[in-house]
Amino acid sequence: MTLHKCIRGKLKAVFRKTKKLTINEDRDHHQQEYEQIGAMLDDFSNLPDCILHHILSFMPTKEAVKTSVLSTRWKNLWASVPNIDFDDGLLWARVYGRPRPEVSSFVKFVERVLQLRDASNMEKFRLSCFVCNNASKIHSWISYAIMHNVQELDLCLLKVDASVFPLSMFDSTSFVILKIRMDCVIELSSHVSLPCLKTFHLSLVRFPNDDFTENLLSGCPFLEELVLIDCYLENLNNIVISSSTLKSVTIHDMSSFGEINNPSGCNINIDAENLTYFEYFGYLSNEILLNNTSSLVKTCIQISTPNERETEVAWRAVGLLKQLQSVVYLRVSNHIMESLIFEDNMVHNSPVFPNLRHLALTMETGNYPFGGVMDLLYLCPVLQSICISEGFEHCMHVGENDPIWLLIPICMSSCLKIVTFKNFHANDSEIYFLKCILKYARVLERMDIRWSKTRLPDLKKQAQARKELECIEKSSIPCVVTFS
Repeated sequence: MTLHKCIRGKLKAVFRKTKKLTINEDRDHHQQEYEQIGAMLDDFSNLPDCILHHILSFMPTKEAVKTSVLSTRWKNLWASVPNIDFDDGLLWARVYGRPRPEVSSFVKFVERVLQLRDASNMEKFRLSCFVCNNASKIHSWISYAIMHNVQELDLCLLKVDASVFPLSMFDSTSFVILKIRMDCVIELSSHVSLPCLKTFHLSLVRFPNDDFTENLLSGCPFLEELVLIDCYLENLNNIVISSSTLKSVTIHDMSSFGEINNPSGCNINIDAENLTYFEYFGYLSNEILLNNTSSLVKTCIQISTPNERETEVAWRAVGLLKQLQSVVYLRVSNHIMESLIFEDNMVHNSPVFPNLRHLALTMETGNYPFGGVMDLLYLCPVLQSICISEGFEHCMHVGENDPIWLLIPICMSSCLKIVTFKNFHANDSEIYFLKCILKYARVLERMDIRWSKTRLPDLKKQAQARKELECIEKSSIPCVVTFS
């Protein structure tokens, strides 16, 4: 256990015991309780301020402020904590089923904390407002953080618009991490300067025009990570994400499917010569174009396919795969597998992955996508490991005479070393699939099988499956089969 977790646990114990004593009138009978509290505090009260500040920075601000009642030693420690975290989420949770609490109490608490805090710089300022919509106060709180040279600014503001941002919001030399989650249009000033920014997250934001990302990134010369979560692109035709320093790009666009204004979506052009990680999650309602990304190593793709656009999304999925030929690690959903075999000519147009060594499948596999899985294995000649994270569907039927086994993928017979099969139900198709791998994989080193976590597992069925897999004649004698 790390030091800060240990101390946090002891502080919680102190609070519990102190509360118990304050509500008990006969304290004379609880001398032992007092002694235990004293012993707990003595364990770490003599630590240097910098260490205690570090410990308190992992606690919600409300809890950190509470430590001021422990002793004189703790009275003002919280006022120098570099991390501040204000969250009115508890107010939001109480709106339903109970009388709505006064938002003013939250505002007063934030104001009081910032008033009493010392003038030291901030490392992190997190502000989450689900209920509070006092724009002027929120504006002043953000300004306070910026004036104290905050390095990480994390804003989740769902009841206000971009007017709460100070003029200095996009002109800061202190930001290293900037996270903004709010449903609004962000208008950039003519001058964007974030010279130290390395991580930038935007969620639910509406881009005002096609030039938004170019103007934004032009002021972030050392940006390494860009995350766009459900940003609204319905009025746009073409956006460009271009940066020579970007190493990671994540795009989730579940919110943009089926927009009336632009049903065909827009082109998202990514040009990042040092990009090593790319993640996409969504409907592929927008065209993803990867340019100059030969350094890409790891990619995660999860696609949901609306029935009315199945053909279009399938073509886009195959087009996206063609741009990922340099990847070493690929994590994909079933809909990618379905796209590979949606039309016969798609398979012939599919790319070969000459560098792919690690493949992970994220969803339960059925008869139809299983064909896609095998097609993908044919395209991965040097694959060394495969992980099936959700097992096979119960209705899936793969047997010894299935034509799928007429041609064994090259990687299975010559390169495959590790197989991980999670959510194993021990049904016939799963057993036969794993038996075939053991039969044909000549260099297999390990097969890890993890049982499905059902409430009432069939122990007899599990024992039979284990026996079948352990008794089969393996092509790779050193291979170890484990169950967990």
